[in-house]
Amino acid sequence: MKFPRRQFLQLAAGAVALPVVPHRAAAQAYPARPVRIVVGYPAGDSPDVAARIMGRWLSDRLGRAFVIENKPGAGSNIAVQSVLDSPADGYTLTWITTANTSNATFYQSLRFNFLTDVAPVAAICRMPLVMDVPPSLPVTTVAEFIAYAKANPGKVNMASAGVGGLLHLAGELFKTSTGLDLPHVPYRGSPPALTDLMSGRVQVMFDAMASSLPHIRSGALRALAVTTPTRSEALPGVPTVAETVPGYEAGVWLGIGAPRATPAEVVTTLNRELNAGLADASVKAQLADLGMTPIPATPAEFGTVLASETDKWGKVIRAIGIKAE
Repeated sequence: MKFPRRQFLQLAAGAVALPVVPHRAAAQAYPARPVRIVVGYPAGDSPDVAARIMGRWLSDRLGRAFVIENKPGAGSNIAVQSVLDSPADGYTLTWITTANTSNATFYQSLRFNFLTDVAPVAAICRMPLVMDVPPSLPVTTVAEFIAYAKANPGKVNMASAGVGGLLHLAGELFKTSTGLDLPHVPYRGSPPALTDLMSGRVQVMFDAMASSLPHIRSGALRALAVTTPTRSEALPGVPTVAETVPGYEAGVWLGIGAPRATPAEVVTTLNRELNAGLADASVKAQLADLGMTPIPATPAEFGTVLASETDKWGKVIRAIGIKAE
């Protein structure tokens, strides 16, 4: 996901600005009681850890507890639905990720429309995926991988953590961008996929930075590239896919949303305080430990990116003809 500042400023100039509430008045009016942030992932997963970092920041800044509530399942759709079923008063927020934008197309029977029912509050951070191969594969660059796969059509298998997830879609986007024939081998989660990747049973995988990094550092996996537009501080010597495949981009990003009718002054307060947190050295260091980079933005800017990402991944899903079972 790209967050070019110049583009954001242009978008913001044409957007309807939310009213600015003085810090003291906002703090007195909201929050008056604890706030729930519902996360659609298990405790301990990187989205959950990042949510807890920002929840602690908000608690300290606003003087009320921001409680993380985990509701995993259905690609985080259960969590989003539970928030939309709650009052739109700012006391129940949803932790949103890249998956929510692809879910809008992948799931055919959602009871909500992500873009119209969820109000963007703040973008939080992004984290690249890593294009991994086993050390036994005779390639060290993306260009060499492409040449090898073209020389061995249908014999280079691409693992993923499951059909329709971002790791799968990132691989499919790479396939369409390069014209490669990479048979897809889905697993139930990253751990078993990584196990087979390290053993050479499958030959490539686009994986989350957090789960791949220990194996890359140990030498059990070889990182060919990261999927964000710029290189990652966690792997500064590893190029981006786009350096070889222009225009390619995929990655995990995290943010906060609320039911659409949430008062504008509440959204403004949360956005201001979250952006202050993303500028704080301690918060930035904690996110960096997870391989994440802060991406502060206004609600209007974040909303534009959500719409763009929904369109992008919708096209990929329709092109390969998949849907949730």
